[in-house]
Amino acid sequence: MRPEKAATGRPAGHSRAEITTAAIRLADRDGLAGVSMRNVAGELGTGAGTLYRYVLDRDDLLDLMADEVAAEYDLDPPTGDWQADLVAFGLQAREIHRRHPWLAELVLTRPVTGPHGIDATEHVLAVLADHPAPDSDKLVALAMLTAVVAAASRSEASAVDALRSARYVGHVAAQGNHPHLAALRVDPAPGDPLPDALRKIVSGLLG
Repeated sequence: MRPEKAATGRPAGHSRAEITTAAIRLADRDGLAGVSMRNVAGELGTGAGTLYRYVLDRDDLLDLMADEVAAEYDLDPPTGDWQADLVAFGLQAREIHRRHPWLAELVLTRPVTGPHGIDATEHVLAVLADHPAPDSDKLVALAMLTAVVAAASRSEASAVDALRSARYVGHVAAQGNHPHLAALRVDPAPGDPLPDALRKIVSGLLG
């Protein structure tokens, strides 16, 4: 809703889209910690002060980055099977998170919506258009699905941490002070467990 660039000053040498793309490239390579106004400016071969003609600050840039990768969804028309369509949407989200491991942090901590995010929301609402659930429940279902996929993707990206946690849980269970934990029998699902998990989540969100 803001102008693409400042109305005063020298003619624009870059665009907001170029700056956002450079920031995404940095984040994909170095994580969010590598995204500073100075580093993004260096990626573009300009000074950090120049960027403030296009974005308010780093937070503004992070919002632009999160919305830009939302353009990677392939928003096909609804098939009439709302559960299958939501699962497909969730699996697309997972692939986007895999391409951009830094995204989960923004999704879970900065739920800011931009134009591409609005397109994704419109798609989900179209999928659920004939569902009898109240509109508020549909929005909650979208938020929950987004959060679950982001959290799962973040966990997948931290396999070493997950292994350390599993080892600790095994150590604690072996001590005998947590009998219910020790009694758990969780068999790994064949293949990729996330699709089945997403189907269960989606089925439970709106019934």
